[in-house]
Amino acid sequence: MKKTISLLIITLIYNTAISQDMNNASLNEIITAVSDSIQGNNGRWQFSIKNTPFICITDPANNRMRIISPIVESNKLDDELKTNALAANFHTALDVKYAISEGILWSVFIHPLKELTKLQVEDAISQVFFANRTFGTIYTSTNLTFGGNNGENSNAPTEKQEEEIKKERF
Repeated sequence: MKKTISLLIITLIYNTAISQDMNNASLNEIITAVSDSIQGNNGRWQFSIKNTPFICITDPANNRMRIISPIVESNKLDDELKTNALAANFHTALDVKYAISEGILWSVFIHPLKELTKLQVEDAISQVFFANRTFGTIYTSTNLTFGGNNGENSNAPTEKQEEEIKKERF
Protein backbone atom coordinates (compact mmCIF):
# COMPACT_ATOMS: atom_id res chain seq x y z
CA MET A 1 0.00 0.00 0.00
CA LYS A 2 2.84 2.40 0.85
CA LYS A 3 4.43 1.70 -2.54
CA THR A 4 1.15 2.52 -4.31
CA ILE A 5 0.74 5.80 -2.43
CA SER A 6 4.39 6.73 -3.02
CA LEU A 7 4.06 5.95 -6.73
CA LEU A 8 0.89 8.03 -6.93
CA ILE A 9 2.56 11.00 -5.23
CA ILE A 10 5.63 10.77 -7.49
CA THR A 11 3.38 10.56 -10.56
CA LEU A 12 1.40 13.62 -9.47
CA ILE A 13 4.58 15.62 -8.78
CA TYR A 14 6.08 14.56 -12.13
CA ASN A 15 2.92 15.41 -14.08
CA THR A 16 2.66 18.77 -12.33
CA ALA A 17 6.29 19.54 -13.10
CA ILE A 18 5.97 18.80 -16.83
CA SER A 19 2.42 19.96 -17.39
CA GLN A 20 1.86 23.30 -18.98
CA ASP A 21 -1.11 25.58 -18.88
CA MET A 22 -1.23 26.09 -22.65
CA ASN A 23 -3.09 29.18 -23.75
CA ASN A 24 -3.50 31.38 -26.82
CA ALA A 25 -0.46 33.53 -26.00
CA SER A 26 1.79 30.47 -25.77
CA LEU A 27 0.30 28.98 -28.93
CA ASN A 28 0.92 32.25 -30.75
CA GLU A 29 4.61 32.13 -29.76
CA ILE A 30 4.97 28.52 -30.92
CA ILE A 31 3.16 29.01 -34.22
CA THR A 32 5.10 32.20 -34.94
CA ALA A 33 8.39 30.39 -34.30
CA VAL A 34 7.69 27.42 -36.62
CA SER A 35 5.74 29.05 -39.44
CA ASP A 36 6.89 30.81 -42.58
CA SER A 37 3.96 33.23 -42.39
CA ILE A 38 1.15 33.82 -39.92
CA GLN A 39 -2.09 35.82 -39.77
CA GLY A 40 -4.66 36.17 -37.01
CA ASN A 41 -4.51 35.92 -33.24
CA ASN A 42 -6.53 35.19 -30.10
CA GLY A 43 -7.48 31.64 -30.94
CA ARG A 44 -7.66 31.69 -34.73
CA TRP A 45 -4.49 31.63 -36.77
CA GLN A 46 -3.80 30.92 -40.42
CA PHE A 47 -0.21 30.06 -41.12
CA SER A 48 1.97 28.19 -43.58
CA ILE A 49 5.05 26.01 -43.47
CA LYS A 50 6.83 25.17 -46.72
CA ASN A 51 3.78 26.27 -48.74
CA THR A 52 1.45 24.03 -46.70
CA PRO A 53 -1.48 25.99 -45.23
CA PHE A 54 -2.66 25.48 -41.63
CA ILE A 55 -5.41 26.78 -39.40
CA CYS A 56 -5.27 26.62 -35.61
CA ILE A 57 -8.50 27.26 -33.70
CA THR A 58 -8.94 27.28 -29.94
CA ASP A 59 -11.88 27.34 -27.57
CA PRO A 60 -10.37 28.09 -24.14
CA ALA A 61 -13.78 28.14 -22.42
CA ASN A 62 -14.24 24.47 -23.36
CA ASN A 63 -10.53 23.58 -23.18
CA ARG A 64 -10.29 22.51 -26.85
CA MET A 65 -8.00 23.24 -29.76
CA ARG A 66 -7.41 21.94 -33.24
CA ILE A 67 -4.71 22.30 -35.84
CA ILE A 68 -5.92 21.53 -39.36
CA SER A 69 -4.53 21.59 -42.88
CA PRO A 70 -6.64 21.34 -46.07
CA ILE A 71 -5.58 18.61 -48.50
CA VAL A 72 -8.13 18.27 -51.32
CA GLU A 73 -11.77 18.85 -52.14
CA SER A 74 -13.66 15.77 -50.95
CA ASN A 75 -15.56 15.38 -54.24
CA LYS A 76 -12.21 14.57 -55.90
CA LEU A 77 -11.68 11.51 -53.66
CA ASP A 78 -12.39 8.04 -55.00
CA ASP A 79 -13.24 5.07 -52.78
CA GLU A 80 -9.65 3.81 -52.74
CA LEU A 81 -8.30 7.14 -51.42
CA LYS A 82 -11.00 7.24 -48.73
CA THR A 83 -10.32 3.64 -47.70
CA ASN A 84 -6.57 4.28 -47.53
CA ALA A 85 -7.17 7.38 -45.39
CA LEU A 86 -9.35 5.40 -42.98
CA ALA A 87 -6.73 2.65 -42.73
CA ALA A 88 -4.07 5.30 -42.09
CA ASN A 89 -6.19 6.74 -39.26
CA PHE A 90 -5.75 3.36 -37.57
CA HIS A 91 -2.12 2.56 -38.40
CA THR A 92 0.06 5.40 -39.67
CA ALA A 93 -1.56 8.78 -39.02
CA LEU A 94 -0.88 8.37 -35.27
CA ASP A 95 -1.94 11.55 -33.39
CA VAL A 96 -3.59 13.17 -36.41
CA LYS A 97 -6.49 11.97 -38.49
CA TYR A 98 -7.84 12.47 -41.96
CA ALA A 99 -11.32 13.99 -41.79
CA ILE A 100 -13.86 15.51 -44.17
CA SER A 101 -15.69 18.73 -43.31
CA GLU A 102 -17.34 21.37 -45.46
CA GLY A 103 -16.35 19.59 -48.67
CA ILE A 104 -12.63 19.43 -47.82
CA LEU A 105 -10.40 16.55 -46.72
CA TRP A 106 -8.26 17.77 -43.82
CA SER A 107 -5.31 16.57 -41.81
CA VAL A 108 -6.49 17.20 -38.23
CA PHE A 109 -5.06 17.26 -34.71
CA ILE A 110 -7.61 17.81 -31.91
CA HIS A 111 -6.69 17.95 -28.22
CA PRO A 112 -7.55 19.58 -24.89
CA LEU A 113 -5.83 22.97 -24.88
CA LYS A 114 -4.55 23.46 -21.32
CA GLU A 115 -2.86 20.07 -21.07
CA LEU A 116 -0.61 20.60 -24.09
CA THR A 117 3.11 21.25 -23.77
CA LYS A 118 5.25 23.22 -26.19
CA LEU A 119 6.82 20.00 -27.51
CA GLN A 120 3.39 18.42 -28.06
CA VAL A 121 2.22 21.44 -30.08
CA GLU A 122 5.37 21.37 -32.21
CA ASP A 123 4.94 17.63 -32.75
CA ALA A 124 1.26 18.10 -33.62
CA ILE A 125 2.11 20.71 -36.25
CA SER A 126 4.75 18.37 -37.68
CA GLN A 127 2.31 15.46 -37.83
CA VAL A 128 -0.42 17.56 -39.49
CA PHE A 129 2.18 18.71 -42.02
CA PHE A 130 3.34 15.18 -42.89
CA ALA A 131 -0.14 13.69 -43.00
CA ASN A 132 -1.00 16.42 -45.52
CA ARG A 133 2.16 15.91 -47.58
CA THR A 134 1.95 12.10 -47.66
CA PHE A 135 -1.75 11.82 -48.49
CA GLY A 136 -2.20 9.72 -51.61
CA THR A 137 1.14 7.94 -51.18
CA ILE A 138 2.12 6.57 -47.76
CA TYR A 139 -0.55 8.32 -45.63
CA THR A 140 1.66 8.86 -42.59
CA SER A 141 2.27 11.58 -40.02
CA THR A 142 5.66 10.26 -38.89
CA ASN A 143 8.03 7.49 -39.83
CA LEU A 144 6.37 5.27 -37.19
CA THR A 145 3.61 2.72 -37.73
CA PHE A 146 1.30 1.59 -34.96
CA GLY A 147 0.03 -1.92 -35.59
CA GLY A 148 -0.11 -3.16 -39.13
CA ASN A 149 -2.27 -4.44 -41.92
CA ASN A 150 -1.10 -8.04 -41.62
CA GLY A 151 0.80 -7.64 -44.87
CA GLU A 152 -2.15 -6.31 -46.84
CA ASN A 153 -1.00 -3.29 -48.88
CA SER A 154 0.78 -1.75 -45.92
CA ASN A 155 1.17 2.02 -46.02
CA ALA A 156 4.26 1.90 -43.81
CA PRO A 157 7.00 4.11 -45.25
CA THR A 158 9.92 2.49 -47.03
CA GLU A 159 13.47 3.34 -45.99
CA LYS A 160 13.71 5.81 -48.87
CA GLN A 161 10.43 7.46 -47.85
CA GLU A 162 11.58 7.63 -44.22
CA GLU A 163 14.73 9.46 -45.34
CA GLU A 164 12.62 11.92 -47.35
CA ILE A 165 10.43 12.54 -44.29
CA LYS A 166 13.50 13.17 -42.11
CA LYS A 167 14.89 15.65 -44.65
CA GLU A 168 11.56 17.51 -44.81
CA ARG A 169 11.34 18.05 -41.01
CA PHE A 170 11.13 21.68 -40.09
